[in-house]
Amino acid sequence: MRIVSKKTCDVLNDLIKINNDRIEGYGKAAEEAKDNAANLVSIFHDMIGQSSNYINDLGNLVTKYGGTIADSSTAMGKIYRTWMDLQITFSSDERKHILNACEFGEDAAQRAYKKALEELELGEEARSLIAMQKNSLKDSHDLIRTYRDRARVHA
Repeated sequence: MRIVSKKTCDVLNDLIKINNDRIEGYGKAAEEAKDNAANLVSIFHDMIGQSSNYINDLGNLVTKYGGTIADSSTAMGKIYRTWMDLQITFSSDERKHILNACEFGEDAAQRAYKKALEELELGEEARSLIAMQKNSLKDSHDLIRTYRDRARVHA
């Protein structure tokens, strides 16, 4: 199939990269949380599974449209993970800082999805998938924020 538009494939690949960032970020968070916030580890693994599913769905559209699927993360994601490392290293309240870092990542995902939906060249199929994923990611964001707020109260 011919490429619907190069811009559409670029937008979908940007979202694949954001989801790769989420997978790496939540993997890091799960590793950091295993000793001091073990109850969060299963939530972080759920987030990794969510992003894996989203990558698959986005990648299927890229392939359908004749594009090549991105297999990297964003430069901002690498900066975010470095920032997360520093936050946790110098923190006395690891749980709160892990959740702050996760919310930071969720905010970035929401911005990326919002920007994607502003792209005028998106076809209806791509727009529908992106909107569905954005709404689901908003629920994930809100869950992380709830846990973060609880961690602040108990700090």
